[in-house]
Amino acid sequence: MNANAQQLVASGAILAFLGVALGAFGAHALKARLAADMLAVYQTGVQYNLWHALGVVLIGILVQLLPGAKWLPVAGWIMVAGIVIFSGSLYALSLSGVRVLGAVTPLGGVAFLLAWGMVAYAVLKAD
Repeated sequence: MNANAQQLVASGAILAFLGVALGAFGAHALKARLAADMLAVYQTGVQYNLWHALGVVLIGILVQLLPGAKWLPVAGWIMVAGIVIFSGSLYALSLSGVRVLGAVTPLGGVAFLLAWGMVAYAVLKAD
């Protein structure tokens, strides 16, 4: 497996591990401590974390299958950044109650959109 593919698959697996761990933490430790609206915010962070972690793994596999698709590794790292920004800001918002952190969340969403668009472009343009 080439280095880009290996790094992306490993990063996606680590992010999925963290998503499961954070989801369990939310379900068990935070359920009684957070207001229902903040728990929902936290759970949204977990869901996007998990889905996009799988996306990073998928991109890593595509990097291996389509070595000439130069935008795929870029898309993978943008998706990693999206997880950190989107889910991270939702985790921080729900745990701290600092609502201004929600202003950062859309930047992560834009990163997700950009990454998925780049995946589509790279796959369609691949030889």
